Amino acid sequence: MAEVENPAEPFKRAVSAALRALAQERELVVSFGGDDAGMAKDGEARLPLPTNDLSPGEVSRVRGVADSLAMRMRYHDDSVHARRRPRGDVAQAIFDSVEQARVESLGMRRFTGVADNVTSMLDARCRSRGYERIDRFEDVPLHEAIGFLVREQVTGAEPPEAARKMVDMCRSWVESKAPETLDDLGRDADDQELFARDLRRLLADLELAEAEDEMEQPQDTEMQDPSEDESEGGDGDADGESGDTDGFDAMAAADDDEMGEGDAEAGTLEDDQFGTSGSEEPGTAEHPWRPDDEFSNAPRQPRYTVFSNEFDEVVDAAELCEPAELSRLRAQLDNQLAHLQGVTSKLANRLQRRLMAKQTRSWDFDLEEGLLDTARLSRVVVNPTSSLSFKQEKESNFRDTAVTLLIDNSGSMRGRPITVAAMSADILARTLERCGVTVEVLGFTTRAWKGGQSREQWLQHGKPANPGRLNDLRHIIYKSGDAPWRRARRNLGLMLREGLLKENIDGEALLWAHSRLLGQPEQRRILMVISDGAPVDDSTLSVNSGNYLERHLRDVIEWIETRSAVELIAIGIGHDVTRYYRRAVTLVDAEQLGGVMLDKLTELFDEDTDGVTGKSRGRVR
Repeated sequence: MAEVENPAEPFKRAVSAALRALAQERELVVSFGGDDAGMAKDGEARLPLPTNDLSPGEVSRVRGVADSLAMRMRYHDDSVHARRRPRGDVAQAIFDSVEQARVESLGMRRFTGVADNVTSMLDARCRSRGYERIDRFEDVPLHEAIGFLVREQVTGAEPPEAARKMVDMCRSWVESKAPETLDDLGRDADDQELFARDLRRLLADLELAEAEDEMEQPQDTEMQDPSEDESEGGDGDADGESGDTDGFDAMAAADDDEMGEGDAEAGTLEDDQFGTSGSEEPGTAEHPWRPDDEFSNAPRQPRYTVFSNEFDEVVDAAELCEPAELSRLRAQLDNQLAHLQGVTSKLANRLQRRLMAKQTRSWDFDLEEGLLDTARLSRVVVNPTSSLSFKQEKESNFRDTAVTLLIDNSGSMRGRPITVAAMSADILARTLERCGVTVEVLGFTTRAWKGGQSREQWLQHGKPANPGRLNDLRHIIYKSGDAPWRRARRNLGLMLREGLLKENIDGEALLWAHSRLLGQPEQRRILMVISDGAPVDDSTLSVNSGNYLERHLRDVIEWIETRSAVELIAIGIGHDVTRYYRRAVTLVDAEQLGGVMLDKLTELFDEDTDGVTGKSRGRVR
């Protein structure tokens, strides 16, 4: 019987062919996975993974993202961009966004289909970010608004309906300071060099950057990587296509040489739509860690509040699923793990050897007090005048440790990313338990889409303004710290259940996991967060500022990193988390997750630690 083809496959082939044709790159490799697009370091183009039902909105969005990427490949020159790019976070964000608007506008002007697709994509983006709710100039994201102004100059097309109010607020400000420069940008859009000069002049007129002739060009080039570009953000997944175990194989191969070598190479996509990797090292020129929203010119938002926590729940995984279905899901996870058994065993054994070596007992001999050293009694028998020899066990540098894995259970993790996260948690829990390390596996999502009972209660109370978080939290305990792995192993299969993955409110999940970890008796506490994007909850963001959840997440992270004894590390799948966390790594491919988790924990255990607070004194990565 012939196998039925996935209905999304013909659509993916058509989009790939259109991307190659528009980009004029016949040999371009195109893959689908996650919600973001970008160019990987190996030159592969990545597009959002469409679902099988192919709704009209999703079709337009995927086509728009593909056309936007194609126009960038066709009309953008990295070297010119890097040479002209200014200093300063706000100026750079505007420069990058407007350049993306230029290349998209050229495509929209030349190809009717591109214009339709990109317009649909921009409209969806503006609505998802809540731009229609902005009513103060201080809250306007300048990089987006100026990008829409330039797009209007080049194409003559008005901004999306959701963005018109904020664009009009920005328009009067720009025209009052630089009345002629917008016209110049529209006229010079075909020439990137002239366009970049005009844009630098605009930034100088707006007092957001120095005039270009005052800058030292060689220094600009040195400071900025040509491929670094930030244009468009969102939740991202790693490659959703299954069956590829190269990431695990590459990690395991390194174990054959030396147990402490072979860190996983974490090639990354930029968090924004087109770019390269985030840096693991904070403060580097490639992608500096920033303590606050680098694109915002808005004042600090009001204190984070919760409209109602009456409907929130902390629930054991076994309570969310019938035992028979949970067993079936666990069997499905075991099938995924079966073909990786040899590879994962090598990875786990490497971490186990490292930890067990640190726990090896050692002794001081020939002491005047302590435990009698029976091995040296023969000396007394041979020479009765010899004194007895004593020994004492040396204090081990390895302190009792508790590790919590906090896994994003949002809808954008659906598919291969959540499967690999479940497999990696399973491997890590088994390994750490064998080494005497307490491990807890937690997940976070919401009980419903679009707000659930909290939103219904808000509606019944007359829709009070600025209600704060407006959804029902669901925090899941897959494995508690005191539960052995053999009893909790079945729970990890729940991550594969359809319908479990919904919205993600990261800040409160971090606080929850952190408070549980502080309750552990161990001396050292490590919290590892696995996520694929910024916090998103449509219900909350529809009635609060667009960065409400993200700003709370930043505040929570800053508090843990600067004031808590808990060591925090984050792994982003297809999404740059280095902009939030000081100690972080970003992966393009979910298949790398297992190896990177083991490697990052190995690094933590290798670092010198302060015996009082447990905070690492080793190099922060």
